Amino acid sequence: MATKGLGMEAVDRGGGMRAFRMDDRKQRLVLDGAMPGGTNYFGWEVADAAALEALAARLEQAGIAVRREPAALADQRFVSGLISFRDPAGNRLEAFHGAALADTPFRPSRLISGFRAGPLGMGHVLIAVQDIKAALTFYRDLLGFRISDYSLAPIAAYFLHVNPRHHSIALVEAPVNVLNHLMVELYSLDDVGQGYDLALTDREKIVATLGRHSNDFMTSFYMRTPSEFFVEYGWGGRDVDDATWQPHEVDTLASFWGHDGLFRAVGGEDPPPDVRHDAQNRQRGAPVQVIDGNYARVKGVCPWWDAVVAQGRQ
Repeated sequence: MATKGLGMEAVDRGGGMRAFRMDDRKQRLVLDGAMPGGTNYFGWEVADAAALEALAARLEQAGIAVRREPAALADQRFVSGLISFRDPAGNRLEAFHGAALADTPFRPSRLISGFRAGPLGMGHVLIAVQDIKAALTFYRDLLGFRISDYSLAPIAAYFLHVNPRHHSIALVEAPVNVLNHLMVELYSLDDVGQGYDLALTDREKIVATLGRHSNDFMTSFYMRTPSEFFVEYGWGGRDVDDATWQPHEVDTLASFWGHDGLFRAVGGEDPPPDVRHDAQNRQRGAPVQVIDGNYARVKGVCPWWDAVVAQGRQ
């Protein structure tokens, strides 16, 4: 799935371990057959050795057990320094510095334009937590993650960023502590569409249909993995600028369109179609997020966008 489905480059680490590249890093995703089923760990990068030690000291001062991992494990992760600790939900987190770069260019295992990773990290994770207040305090107040937006009803959810990506982690209140999904972002919408075509050859793999989220603007679909979590395969995610961005409450987590099955996959009910319009029955939507070289201008006018601009000037 990681290769033929997602387009990652496989790297054989020997034994029961497999690693996968997404960019110039030696590895981004690691599968370890020696770990018990349902066990995950998440890596977070800091600037240098001093920043890593400062983080360790801050965690220990807050009563969090920190393990300074031996060089053997750091070498296995291809980083210069590594510590590990757990969040309030029991998830294993690893903080590191000095990630190694590969000697060869990234070679996707199927024809894709590439992953939007690099300084933004490999993507985002969404984890379900039983105690969302404790999780929020840990990630925001202790680790320094910043809130992009949040929902208080019908469910409590917080979307937090550590770089310009709209969110690198999402916390959703739920009856169990579990990893829900991992998101990877592509440079081309066609990459996502062709990945969707591949997934359609086995429709049972598809958890949620192609759609566009209303908070991070990602156009994506969700598929099952052979493990106990989903993968979101997306394009066109929104950036945030801390100089101007203000955290805010969103009135719905419903997508602009599509993503049928997403809420049912976690035991809920998909939002009714009428929530895709606001209280004044105006259709919800937003301009697509593109990078230079990833679009071509067409001639003509856009009454919808002209109306949006006009409202902003009033």
